[in-house]
Amino acid sequence: MSKTFRAWTGRRLIAAALLAAILAVAVWAEETSPAERIERGDAAFAERHVFEKMLEAIEAYESVLPSLETLLIEVQAFVLNRLAQLHYELTTFTPGDTPEDEEVFRKGKEYGLRSLRLNPEFASLEEDDFDGAVAAVIDPAALLWTADNWGALLDYNPISGLLYLGRVRTLYERCLAVDEDYWGASAHNALGAMCIVTPAALGGDEEAGRAHLEAALSLAPTYLLNRVVYAQYWGFTYDLFGNVTGVRDAAFIEGQLRIVLDAPIGEWPFWNREAKREAEALLADLKERIE
Repeated sequence: MSKTFRAWTGRRLIAAALLAAILAVAVWAEETSPAERIERGDAAFAERHVFEKMLEAIEAYESVLPSLETLLIEVQAFVLNRLAQLHYELTTFTPGDTPEDEEVFRKGKEYGLRSLRLNPEFASLEEDDFDGAVAAVIDPAALLWTADNWGALLDYNPISGLLYLGRVRTLYERCLAVDEDYWGASAHNALGAMCIVTPAALGGDEEAGRAHLEAALSLAPTYLLNRVVYAQYWGFTYDLFGNVTGVRDAAFIEGQLRIVLDAPIGEWPFWNREAKREAEALLADLKERIE
C-alpha cells in the first residue's frame, strides 16, 4: 500500500486525539461487555473514512484489551488485527512521514505481532527462526497488517530497513501463500512495489515486481489502490534509496489514474477514497515533472 504521495487533510493531531480517546476508554469500558465494545468498533470501522469514526473504532477495540485474554483466540486475533489495520490506516489522515506517523506505525506493528504470537509455534520460533515462525501462521490479516506497519517503519531508519527488509518480505510472501486474494490482493501490491524499488543486490527485481502488480490488478480490479500503486511504481523511476528520479511512462501513469478517478467507490469505501486522493496527487506530480 502506498503513501508516498498521500494528500494532506488537515488532521495532524493524531497523537493528541488518540490520547483523549484512551482516557475515555476506562470509564466507558466498565459499563459495557467486550462483545458490545467490539460491535461498536465494527460499526465505526465501516465508516472509518471519517476521521472521528476512525478514532472511535480504535477506542472501541482498545477498550477490549484489558479483558482480551478472557475471549476466544479467534476473537483475540480479530481485535488485534483490526487494531493493527486501523493504526496503519490512521496515517492516511496526515501529510505523511511525520513523527506521529512513526509512533502510530510502531503501535500497529506491535498489535500485529501480538496477533501472530497467538500462534504458539510462531511465539516459540520467533526469536531464533523467524522464517520458520512465519511459515506456521495461517492468518492473512495478521501477516498483512504486521508487514504493512513494519514496512512503513523501515523508511524512518535506513539501517533498520536493511536489517529487517527480509522479515517484512517474508510476511508478505507468507500472506500470498495463505490467501493471495486477501484485502484486494494487497500482498501482491506491496511485494510488487518492494521488488521494483529494492536494489537487485538486496533481492529487488523489476520484472518480478511488475508481475506482482499485474497479479494484484487481475485478482482485485475494483480495489483501486492496485492501479495507483501500479502507476506509481512502474510509471516512475527510482534511485537506490526509493526516491523518484523521473518518469518511465507518462501515458501509462495517466491512463491508470484516470480509470481510478472515474471509477465508483464500490466495495472498498475506505481504500478507494484514499486511492482517488493519491491518484490526484500523482497526476499533479506527473504534470510538474513533464512540463
